[in-house]
Amino acid sequence: MTDKDILEISSVQNKSVKEIVSLSEKPKIRREKSLFLIEGGRELKMAAEAGYKIDSVFFEPELLKKRGILGIDELLSIRANAFYKVSPQAYSKMAYRESTEGVLASVFCKNVKLNEIETGSNPLVLVLENIEKPGNIGAMLRTADACRADAVLLCNCRTDIYNPNVIRSSLGAFFTNTIAECSCEEAYQWLKSKGISILTAQLQDSRPYYDTDMRHGTAIVLGSEDKGLTGFWRERSDSRIMIPMLGKTDSLNVSVSAAILCYEAVRQRMKAL
Repeated sequence: MTDKDILEISSVQNKSVKEIVSLSEKPKIRREKSLFLIEGGRELKMAAEAGYKIDSVFFEPELLKKRGILGIDELLSIRANAFYKVSPQAYSKMAYRESTEGVLASVFCKNVKLNEIETGSNPLVLVLENIEKPGNIGAMLRTADACRADAVLLCNCRTDIYNPNVIRSSLGAFFTNTIAECSCEEAYQWLKSKGISILTAQLQDSRPYYDTDMRHGTAIVLGSEDKGLTGFWRERSDSRIMIPMLGKTDSLNVSVSAAILCYEAVRQRMKAL
């Protein structure tokens, strides 16, 4: 990459600036173009390492020098279709983080199919039904990464998984997990074909999570923030588990519940070793 290969953007009215703003704000545009937006050097590097195809990289030199995690040489070594040096005014229009590092990129979506997912001999899968809040999805992706889950299945997701707030709140875990969107029926059939036990997190007709064997292939299924799981999963679960609530409230944030239950699976498996 040489200076002559780097294009320049100075005006906030530039076509590319408007396209980046649209990618940030409009799920319809992300779907139509099969592109989404990344902001931050760590996220961009993790996306490239995970095999995501980078379309265009935009950087503001002074911000990158002052706040960036990646140096300019490392940034330009990333394989991308185009690089743009952007003026402070244009970059300010494009950026969506309050504290930005001076680099963002448009990246091609990677739509994983269930039959493409490879699992280990003793898989741990996180299944999320009807989740709505991007921050919760991002937090649960961080948990899945920390626990080395084999896959995260998003069933009937109520938000666009390429929402910039999902990417940002995952702190890069969006790119380290195998993520697939599917229907509940598709997820169920895939889990059964793999011989994976289905554990549903619910208060009714359930037993404490720590009394349930999670040492074998396990899918932990959690429902929406407001209504929990639908009858589809309740009726098809192999075990119904609960997190005891000793205070006056009757539930935890879904991302907190995911962390507790996934780490119980990790605890049991490490103890067995």
